[in-house]
Amino acid sequence: MLKPAHILAASFLALALAGPAPAADPTADTVVATVNGTDITLGNLIAARMALPAQYQSLPDDVLLKGLLDQVIQQVALSQTAEKTKVKGDDLAMENENRGYLASVLLNSVADKAVTDEALKKAYDDKYAKAAPSTEYQAAHILVKSEEEAKAIKADLDKGGDFAAIAKEKSTDKGSAANGGDLGWFGTGMMVKPFEQAVVKLKKGEVSGPIQTDFGWHIIKLNDTRVAAAPKFDDVKEELAGDLRQKAVEAEIKSIEDGSKIERKIDGIDPTILKNTALIGK
Repeated sequence: MLKPAHILAASFLALALAGPAPAADPTADTVVATVNGTDITLGNLIAARMALPAQYQSLPDDVLLKGLLDQVIQQVALSQTAEKTKVKGDDLAMENENRGYLASVLLNSVADKAVTDEALKKAYDDKYAKAAPSTEYQAAHILVKSEEEAKAIKADLDKGGDFAAIAKEKSTDKGSAANGGDLGWFGTGMMVKPFEQAVVKLKKGEVSGPIQTDFGWHIIKLNDTRVAAAPKFDDVKEELAGDLRQKAVEAEIKSIEDGSKIERKIDGIDPTILKNTALIGK
């Protein structure tokens, strides 16, 4: 026969074995709060965390859990109140935001998949390794507002005037003027077209006549040229990745638009009606 102490221990053991099963692991549908009967789930908090900037995502998990729960509770309570006074424009704005979000999810996925090691290597080879050597230019300029002033400066330079000294005194481009008009080294595509075209035609040490751009009138001096070395892969990797992402996004948009039945029906609509916010209750 068991002693009383043994009976008591056995009873505790039986109760423990017969007790409620441990709670199942939380899921996205696990309710973490309710606000006036509206459930807030763990999935809501996870999605809210994903939307945070990177510096906030690195906060301690316990801080994030409490902070995000408080935030979502506030949003639910406020939205419930706003629901009573919303107008048509609010529903339309939410429709637009929903479409925009889903579109960005799709395009971000497409862009991410486009950036592979193989694609990056090919993009580098196509743009740099297999490309013909390009020329870089080192030039200086004097920028003024009028053609007459530019012509007067050119005449002064033809008589032996000091380019750097005149640039410091008269150029309206104060950044380069402080360095005697020096613009440093640059390749094709880095300057506005009229300026670039003038530089390419100059010989080393030669000074151009007045050249007009949207910035004003330039007198340009070509100091030197060199063959541009291909940049290192790591130095342009981010640039190449950006190009791949952009091309993939553009191709996806075109593909989807081409495969969609699209009917534009704005003929006869006065464009100024876009300013009529009263139509949507705003």
